[in-house]
Amino acid sequence: METFILVFKVLGFGDLCLYPASFEYYAPASLDEAIDLLNKHREEARVLAGGHSLIPMMKLRVLRPAYVIDLNRVKGLKYIEEKGGEIRIGALTTYYDVITSDIVKRRVPILAECASVVADPQVRNWGTIGGSLSHCDPSGDMGSSILALRAKMVAKGSSGERVIESDDWFVGSFQSALKTGEILREIVIPTPKPGSGGAYLKLERKAGDYAIAAVGVQVTLDGSGSCTYAGIGLTAVGPTNLRAKKAEQALVGRKVDDRVIEEAARAATEDCRPTDDPLRGSAEYKRAMVGVLTKRALNKALADAKRSR
Repeated sequence: METFILVFKVLGFGDLCLYPASFEYYAPASLDEAIDLLNKHREEARVLAGGHSLIPMMKLRVLRPAYVIDLNRVKGLKYIEEKGGEIRIGALTTYYDVITSDIVKRRVPILAECASVVADPQVRNWGTIGGSLSHCDPSGDMGSSILALRAKMVAKGSSGERVIESDDWFVGSFQSALKTGEILREIVIPTPKPGSGGAYLKLERKAGDYAIAAVGVQVTLDGSGSCTYAGIGLTAVGPTNLRAKKAEQALVGRKVDDRVIEEAARAATEDCRPTDDPLRGSAEYKRAMVGVLTKRALNKALADAKRSR
């Protein structure tokens, strides 16, 4: 998003107050109605959840949808529940809901940590987890935690529902795996086993900013202290949120000591794909910060895992 703002400033429009192009607004009462509208208008329509990504892009005329479909009157899309060994989160659940959820704090605290560093209180009160994941901003915080937890996304369209693995969800910059006419309905997270811990650490220029780099880590230790599960997600260092698979492989099946942590941190720097950025530093700097953040996040996640065994 900030890239577009920078372009406008370079072109001399930095002080111009911009407004969206005209559009037709719908507020359906059900998800089926929303899907019908989306299929009717297809590429001319955009879905509105929290609005903190869509509205700024419309104001900058980066997006000019002819139709906006607001989901906020749709019932049954805002919840956090645990059943059948899974944690289920409705797509309209806000960051604030995630931060304050007892289930999240008890079972997947990495999500609460992640949501707590998203933007500012206004965004956290209105922004939704489903909207963030559907927007697929490579600098979005929530995607990395979702990757670390191996979550699944449940998408609904006119032909029914389909389940999409987190590894398949992030197709490209601002491009999710949603097909035309589909809406994200739910996020499903396997409940971590005893001996699990997580951490999300973010480097930013100032509080509430997009990340220079960020790392989400989720680990599980068995009774002997060996790592049986490792999930590592990276933010703002590639065309999408990335999974650091080499770093994960450096951990699984081993007793994790300082040497192994160093090895995993080095592997994470190889997994990332940063680019030079006039706002947030060089690719070399971001890569180095991925190593530092991975090491710190691993130490924190491992300490939590040892306490929960």
